Amino acid sequence: MSDLPTLPVTFRPGRTRAVLLTAAVTTFVVVSTIALLLDRLGPGERISFIFTAALLAGVALMLARPKVVADERGVTVVNFASTRRLEWAQIVQVHLRVGDPWVFLDLSDGTSLPAIGIQPGIAKAQAIADARALRALVEARSGEHRA
Repeated sequence: MSDLPTLPVTFRPGRTRAVLLTAAVTTFVVVSTIALLLDRLGPGERISFIFTAALLAGVALMLARPKVVADERGVTVVNFASTRRLEWAQIVQVHLRVGDPWVFLDLSDGTSLPAIGIQPGIAKAQAIADARALRALVEARSGEHRA
């Protein structure tokens, strides 16, 4: 199929990621600068401000982490706090229904795995295109690896 993306391919919410990375850096810089510029703060309070800024930035970075990576051997799903490697044959179907916050993968063991790296959020058309591309890859690759 010529419509299939060239492997390896990474799907991630680009605009959402850009917003979150910008927010992480901005939050850390602004809060840390305020902590250093306020004369009435003692050293412990300054450290507390900077620690809080780092914590907030860390949360934004964690939210920017999701991606779905497809390669010759299978798919790696990186969500907020977990990573799972799947062989092509383990993925039965790829879903992105109206109202879904992200793609869901139906697996051969009867479970469903959220693939947060493909989410309609602020780039709905891109998410739909990515979901279709992943679905086409799964259909093409799963047949090759099943007996």
